[in-house]
Amino acid sequence: MNPALLFLLLQAPDPVGQYLADLEKSGVLAAEGHHIILEQRGDAGLALARNDPFDVVITDFEMPKMRGDELAAAIKARSPKQPIVMITAYAEMIHSAGLPLKGVDFLISKPFLLENLRQAIAKAAPAKPPQTGKEDR
Repeated sequence: MNPALLFLLLQAPDPVGQYLADLEKSGVLAAEGHHIILEQRGDAGLALARNDPFDVVITDFEMPKMRGDELAAAIKARSPKQPIVMITAYAEMIHSAGLPLKGVDFLISKPFLLENLRQAIAKAAPAKPPQTGKEDR
């Protein structure tokens, strides 16, 4: 089983965004021990990421107020090691054009399966060693 992770999940107000919202509401990821904070606007997601550490930020490319690539670049400027997964309908175009997405660690193409999301999460946030409750000395 994967370790419990804290996600900032930013989804566009479209059918895939609704799928992600439904996924969060259904408790599928919560049943795996993950905690999810859901937001629809990139600028609001950036404010959250500035104040709270997240194990993974999952963002859509097209969102109100700030695109996902802009969000990723802004987050990485402050937290270079923050894992960021982007979901986009433009993945094939981005790959074929060789366009770099600054700050994006993993790209998921729309439409996608829950298993695609799980795989990206596993790659973005590798398993952490279990906490023993003892402080390192």
